[in-house]
Amino acid sequence: MKYAVIIVRVLLGLTFAVFGSNAFLHFIPMPPMQPGQFIGALFSSGYIYAIAGVQVVGGLLLLIGRFVPLGLALLVPVIVNIILYHIFLDPSGLGMAGVISILALFLLWAYRDRFAPLLKP
Repeated sequence: MKYAVIIVRVLLGLTFAVFGSNAFLHFIPMPPMQPGQFIGALFSSGYIYAIAGVQVVGGLLLLIGRFVPLGLALLVPVIVNIILYHIFLDPSGLGMAGVISILALFLLWAYRDRFAPLLKP
């Protein structure tokens, strides 16, 4: 179980650190996007850089392994938005979003003792 947590933590951390930093550095060519209002608003307002910054910080926290619950707390809202975007607006990426969600849920379960105080009345 210990090794599974490390593997999932590194995979999820790398995913968000790499794809988040791609918004700033553009080292992975992105396919042309359909000009939709949602994506257009993210890019035209510059809000995409705030999202990418949260992804990079959350991914690095997972990679470092010291503040994993904080990294998960930063990434879970991003993951929820990714899932909802692909459910309602672009179902083509739903498979990858599902894999990311399963990895995050596994880590949330592995660190559930750290999140338990949040759920106490």
